[in-house]
Amino acid sequence: MKIHEYQAKEIFKKYNIPVPKGKVAFTKQEVVDAAKELGAFPVVIKAQVHAGGRGKAGGVKLANSLDEVSQIADSMLNMVLVTHQTGPQGKVVRKVLVEEGLNIEKEYYMAVVMDRSSEKIVIMASEAGGMDIEEVAEKSPEKIIKVFIDPLIGISGHNLRSIAFGLNIEKDLQRPLMSIVKSIYKIFLDLDCSLVEINPLVLTKEGKWIALDAKINFDDNGLFRHKEIMELRDIEEEDPLEVEASKYGLNYIKLDGNVGNIVNGAGLAMATMDLIKRAGAEPANFLDVGGGASAEMVENGFKILLSDKNVKAILINIFGGILRCDVLAEGVVAAAKKVGVHVPVVVRMEGTNAEKGREILLNSGLNLKTAKDLKEAAKMIAELV
Repeated sequence: MKIHEYQAKEIFKKYNIPVPKGKVAFTKQEVVDAAKELGAFPVVIKAQVHAGGRGKAGGVKLANSLDEVSQIADSMLNMVLVTHQTGPQGKVVRKVLVEEGLNIEKEYYMAVVMDRSSEKIVIMASEAGGMDIEEVAEKSPEKIIKVFIDPLIGISGHNLRSIAFGLNIEKDLQRPLMSIVKSIYKIFLDLDCSLVEINPLVLTKEGKWIALDAKINFDDNGLFRHKEIMELRDIEEEDPLEVEASKYGLNYIKLDGNVGNIVNGAGLAMATMDLIKRAGAEPANFLDVGGGASAEMVENGFKILLSDKNVKAILINIFGGILRCDVLAEGVVAAAKKVGVHVPVVVRMEGTNAEKGREILLNSGLNLKTAKDLKEAAKMIAELV
């Protein structure tokens, strides 16, 4: 789950990480009032959307007067912001963050993520902070410091000093920087995060460290422990089909292709999408109904796929275990009869009660094609689209 920059900064404040003075605004008048409240210019107006690259796309503007604040608010609120992370459809800007301007001496990058290959938490830092950090990572990876931390041992003074020395920080500035690093590591652990990022972390001309931007992503599997974080969810920033799927406990991610697929098990879903691509088609989604799915969950998943206008055919690939093939078949037939099937459907099923499942599909009176194995199913679906 993602949250907005202004929400992440509220969390930063609780962990004593310095952030600029600022206020979120939803209307033009609120933007102007927020600028007046700050009491000095320049102020920065930042679009609040779940995407990076806002600066280059016109989603971050500097204002030196109330007239400029008013003009920027007019143009930014309700604009469709298109960045390299939003895709061509962009995202509607429904709110902005109005912040004080800072005297920036230097920009740095700082982030905490999980490194699955080493089974450790990694703190990444760089002197090359700012808008082009992705380019730095691609072209000059040696400029990014990585410090690996065993979560069973925790962060140490040695880890903190490695980061400070690696960034060539002057001695009198090291202690406040290390305090920020400890805090973002603590946020990462306390709140079950998948990412905590500050880009840029700025050093001002007054010698102060301030998190100019803030990004926090949370591991969905840990959200049951954090009801206060769940309240920060902004469903307007999410794909409507993904929001609908989450209501039924379905693991659904919308993609850009034209073949909808329903699979039980994340690994099998990934393999299914690979085979769809190898057969010459493009998957329209990732949909894992889970090993213990009910007929109702399968029915709801099927309805969600049929409501996607990009879907030209559906491939159902089930290996029956806890989810029996007859239960799947009942869910598919129920959904098809309720909403009507307007695209070809190919079903491949093996495992528990597979023959019974095929019989249910055969006797349903619906035009559902069956395949003997996954390779044949992928070939059939590619030919149909």
